[in-house]
Amino acid sequence: MVTVDVEYCGVCNFKLQCHLLRQFLLEAAGPGVEVNCRQGRRGSFEVTIDKQLVHSKLATLAFPDHQSVLQQVRRAESGAPVEAVQAAPIKDCSLM
Repeated sequence: MVTVDVEYCGVCNFKLQCHLLRQFLLEAAGPGVEVNCRQGRRGSFEVTIDKQLVHSKLATLAFPDHQSVLQQVRRAESGAPVEAVQAAPIKDCSLM
């Protein structure tokens, strides 16, 4: 069983992003994956796979690419070490 934990910012309303990633992983990876979403620090969207940080929005200012997270979940399933995932730049945000 591979465990994916996502800490998201509730103030920034990233809960939907977490649930979209969760749904994607559960559909694509199957029953061998557990995905947990929990509200955390302001501005956060931190993704860990088996307790190893693979993405930090606090560091990258971007959300993780879902396909890249899936690739790392599959690596973890096979017993290989996980690596940082690719970032998906935020395109629908504008600064005033």
